[in-house]
Amino acid sequence: MARFHNSKTKVFVKPIVKKQQQQQQQQQQQPNVDHITGNKIPKSFVFSRGKLPGPLRQLQMDLRKLMLPYTALKLKEKKRNNLKDFLNVAGPMGVTHFLILSKTETSPVLRVAKTPQGPTLTFKIHEYSLAVDIAQSQLRPRCPQDLFKNPPLIVLSGFAAADEQLRLTTMMFKNIFPDIDINTVKLSSCQRIVLLNYNKDTKLIDFRHYSIRLQPVGISRRIRKFVQNHQVPDLRNLQDVSDFITKAGYGSESEADEEAATVTLTSDLSRVNRASTKSAVKLQEIGPRMTLQLTKIEGGLCSGEVMFSEYGNGGNKKKPGNEEGNEKEDGEDSDDDDEADNDEDMEESEED
Repeated sequence: MARFHNSKTKVFVKPIVKKQQQQQQQQQQQPNVDHITGNKIPKSFVFSRGKLPGPLRQLQMDLRKLMLPYTALKLKEKKRNNLKDFLNVAGPMGVTHFLILSKTETSPVLRVAKTPQGPTLTFKIHEYSLAVDIAQSQLRPRCPQDLFKNPPLIVLSGFAAADEQLRLTTMMFKNIFPDIDINTVKLSSCQRIVLLNYNKDTKLIDFRHYSIRLQPVGISRRIRKFVQNHQVPDLRNLQDVSDFITKAGYGSESEADEEAATVTLTSDLSRVNRASTKSAVKLQEIGPRMTLQLTKIEGGLCSGEVMFSEYGNGGNKKKPGNEEGNEKEDGEDSDDDDEADNDEDMEESEED
């Protein structure tokens, strides 16, 4: 039997766009220069040298999230990749800094380097806590979806000494994050803060990562949740609407109303945080957390003249642990063809 076909009917097919294609388009649209300040936006690679245990691998991912949005969240590494391969890719992509994790026989090591010619700061990691460990220790962990859309603010404390190594450390960490203009910055973009506190007695640096949230002053937690969630409250066990407002005490549910912790907003941020109203500034740690010690400063990119060494003259001759050996093993057997293949592999792995 013949089958009749109606030529007037049209079938609409919705185009399918993969998430990876959307991320690549967003990455291509990221500017290299700030249109307000006119300064070059710093970008970073976070990778490892040598074999890392599981916790340090997770610390590497936490550092990548911390450096968002101007970093490669899903940067893929291979054993044959050497430092020169990352440097060849960094130039065309506008990458200005390297954060390199490695493991020695005694402790983990973090190196922060300025591309393409240095300097390089080497830190010994005495202690560290992952972001998941900090979240599990909190009663109400906080991590909104748009928390990592904007870069964090940087606050340095205790680095006012006249030592040359501290001045270099201050400049390195200040330049690793984008500059802000206090006259034009949007308050809604200030959602994270990185705090580095230097203890001159122990010569250790406390590295902390917090999220910033504002709470209106003089409003109970029950009312604030009601306004934010847009949900009808459960009044079944109450006799009057006023019981919902006054139940459990008005003052006991208000948080951080101290005058020293409050600010007056200049613009609207949300339904409860309005302009010309006072709001309390709350910091909640999201991790990772590290205790660092500056051990060496090199004039070049992981090489060159030793400008500072915590170990004295002995640090000028030999790198701590097996870092030098690991890099030599990675770079000895690589030829030009392998380096070109490595560059293509890393360019394809850039998705953020």
